[in-house]
Amino acid sequence: SLRRIKASGLKLQLCTNETQATRENFVRKLRALGFDVSVAEVTAPAPAACRLLKERGLRPHLLVHDDLVPEFAEIDKTNPNCVVLGDAAENFTYANLNEAFRLLIGMEKPVLISLGKGRYYKETDGLKLDVGAYMKALEYACDVQAEVVGKPAKTFFESALAELGVPPEQ
Repeated sequence: SLRRIKASGLKLQLCTNETQATRENFVRKLRALGFDVSVAEVTAPAPAACRLLKERGLRPHLLVHDDLVPEFAEIDKTNPNCVVLGDAAENFTYANLNEAFRLLIGMEKPVLISLGKGRYYKETDGLKLDVGAYMKALEYACDVQAEVVGKPAKTFFESALAELGVPPEQ
């Protein structure tokens, strides 16, 4: 079906909530399953967050999965003025969450950007807390409202449209 869409000349952009791997790794998995997809055809929360960070001149402290860090390579992370939170898996330690808390609580106008807001998800070894649970903890502790850039946030889909070069009105 992807081949037919591409052959028809329609623009195609896949949207994923993947926040534990780069788009390159995600595309590698899709290709292994037989899908003819390129990195440019995938919108994910991390690139959407990078677009937002650049537009606003924000420098993030990252609390994300180690495998996702390369997505932020082009972003200035010195002297952070916001926190970006993703599904950090084993990086969701007390020390790391407290570091994010201290940065946010020390800001005059704290900015918390979350790559998603899921409560939990299932893996082969059982249920796991998702980024939304940690996002809510930081929101409560810092009295801040997180900006979610993954599905189902409007900004996430606007980012996909921007990558296609299509205005939202179309």
